[in-house]
This record gives sequence, structure tokens and C-alpha cells, in this order.
Amino acid sequence: MKYLVLLVVLAVAIGVWRSRRAPGAATQNTPPPPLALPQDMPACAHCGIHIPKAEALMLGNQAYCCAEHRRLGPA
Repeated sequence: MKYLVLLVVLAVAIGVWRSRRAPGAATQNTPPPPLALPQDMPACAHCGIHIPKAEALMLGNQAYCCAEHRRLGPA
């Protein structure tokens, strides 16, 4: 009887351990992807919000967050 109880306790413990383990942890040997490099974050010349340079609308050397602010010009 005590061996049956021990077997049940071990089965439950193994089940809990497997369910809390990260899925695919044993098969995942690839390194994580590299982090993105930091970007310049200019401030909008009209409202001052900072936006990534890749998304900014440039007019000369001034950056704007949207076409409306670019149309309105610097504040």
C-alpha cells in the first residue's frame, strides 16, 4: 500500500514539474535574436513629442510627428 501511495505522489510531482517547464525548452538550442540598435529620437518641432527618426517627417533639418504638424510649422 505504501508503494502505491509513493507511486501516486511521484506521478503527481512529475506531472507538476513537466507542466511548469517552458514548452520546447529541451529542443530549443538556438540563440535569441540580437537586440535592435538604438535609434535617434528627434523631437517634433511643433509639439515636442519624441519619435523615431525612421518614422519622422522631415522638412529641412526639422522633424515632425505628422503631416498636420509639418504643415503648421514650428511652434
